[in-house]
Amino acid sequence: MNIPSKLFEDAVEAFSSLPGIGKKSALRLVLHLLNKEKEFAFQFTEAIKTFRANIKSCKVCANISDEDVCEICQHPGRDHKTICVVENIRDLMAIESTGLYRGVYHVLGGVISPIDGVGPDQLNIRSLLDRADTGEINEIIMAISPTIEGETTIYYLSKQLESKLDLITQIARGVSFGGELEYADELTLARSIADRQPYSKNMTSTG
Repeated sequence: MNIPSKLFEDAVEAFSSLPGIGKKSALRLVLHLLNKEKEFAFQFTEAIKTFRANIKSCKVCANISDEDVCEICQHPGRDHKTICVVENIRDLMAIESTGLYRGVYHVLGGVISPIDGVGPDQLNIRSLLDRADTGEINEIIMAISPTIEGETTIYYLSKQLESKLDLITQIARGVSFGGELEYADELTLARSIADRQPYSKNMTSTG
C-alpha cells in the first residue's frame, strides 16, 4: 500500500494494531477521520485519553468503573449474597446483556494456564476468598468458559471455597465445551445461568 504521507501512514498503523482491524479497515477509519471536521478527531482522541487516564478497577469485584466501587456493586437492588465468577470483563458484559442475572460479580482477570505461565497468584483469587470469608455469601456461580483451562480454574476455586460456603454452582452446558461466553447468544447464556447445577454434582455425573 503506497501512502504518500508519513502522518497518515502512522495513523493507519495505530488503528491496525487494534484487534480485529486489518490494514484496509484501518485505512477506511483514518480516511473517515480525515473527512470529518478537525474538532471531531480532537473529541475522539480526547475521549480515549480521558478513558485511559481515569478508568478504574472496582475495589470489590475488579469490574471497570468510573469510581472506586462499580455501579453493580453499589446497586441496592442487586443480590449481594450471590457472586458470579467470570474470566474477564467481556464475559461480565455478556451476562449483563441478558438482563436476567441480578447478583453481583467477581472478575478473575484470566484462567489458570500453566503452559502460559499463569498460576493462581496471577489472578484475582485472593479477594474472592476474602469475600467468601465474610460469611455473607450464599452462592458462588462459576461462569467460566468451559475450556480445559477454565475447568482447571473452576476445580481450583472450588477446592479453595468448599470450606467457606455451602453452595458452589457451575453454569449449565448450554455453552459448548471449548466455547467462550462472550460469543454465546443471550438466550443460551441466560438459560445456562438459570439452569446452573451444584459443582460437586457436575463432578460426580461427569467423572
